[in-house]
Amino acid sequence: MGQAIALGLARAGCDLALHYHDAREGADATAREVQAAGRRAAILQADLRDVVAARGLADQAATMLGGLDILVNSAGIMVPQRIEAVTPESWDATLDVNLRAYFFVAQGAIRHLRPARGRIVNLADIAAFEPWPEYVPHCVSKAGVVMLTQGLARALAPDITVNAVAPGAVLLPEAWDEATRTHFAKTTPLGRLGSPDDVVHAVRYLLEGGDYVTGTTLVVDGGRLIR
Repeated sequence: MGQAIALGLARAGCDLALHYHDAREGADATAREVQAAGRRAAILQADLRDVVAARGLADQAATMLGGLDILVNSAGIMVPQRIEAVTPESWDATLDVNLRAYFFVAQGAIRHLRPARGRIVNLADIAAFEPWPEYVPHCVSKAGVVMLTQGLARALAPDITVNAVAPGAVLLPEAWDEATRTHFAKTTPLGRLGSPDDVVHAVRYLLEGGDYVTGTTLVVDGGRLIR
C-alpha cells in the first residue's frame, strides 16, 4: 500500500523521500518508478521502533529534498495472534510500529510542516472499528491511530491538517482462496473488492482538496462498515 501511495503522489507531481526498514530492494524499485514518473526519490533507512530514528526521519527527508510539506505515515505490521499467544514482546512489536512510530515521526516533522502549512495523512484500517479476535493487538493499534489523528489535528491546527485513511478489503491476505475473495466481494455493498488506487485517491483528496478537513478518518471499504 505504501508503494501505491508513493507512486500516486509522484504522478501527482510530488518529490518523495521513501522510508524502508529492511526491504531495500522494494525501496529501490519504488524509487525507480518515481523517477520514471519524472520526480526525485530519496531513500531513507530507519527502524521506526527506535524513537530517535523515528523522530529524525523528517529531518533527513527535508535535507535530502530541500524541504518537507507532506507526511504520510504508512508503516505497519499485521500478525495473527490468538489471545492466549500474545506476549508483551509481540504486543509491543505491533504497537511500536503501528502506533508509537506514527506519533514520533509526526513529532519530528512538525518544525518542517508548520511553516509550510503542511499535511499529515496516517494509514489506519477498518480494524480500528471492528474487533477481530485473531488480531486484537492490531485492532488496538489502528484504533489508536484514529485517536492519534484526532489528537494531532487539535494540537497542530490551524497550521497543519492531520487526517487518516482506513482501507477495507483492498489487499487481502495471500492465503485466502478464490472462494473467500468472491464471498468478500459479494458481501460488500458496492459489490467488489477495493484496489490500492481507491486508497490513493482518498489520500490525494486529503492532501490536495481537504482544505477544510482535519481530524477525520476517511473509510474506504465499499460500505462494509454500514450497519
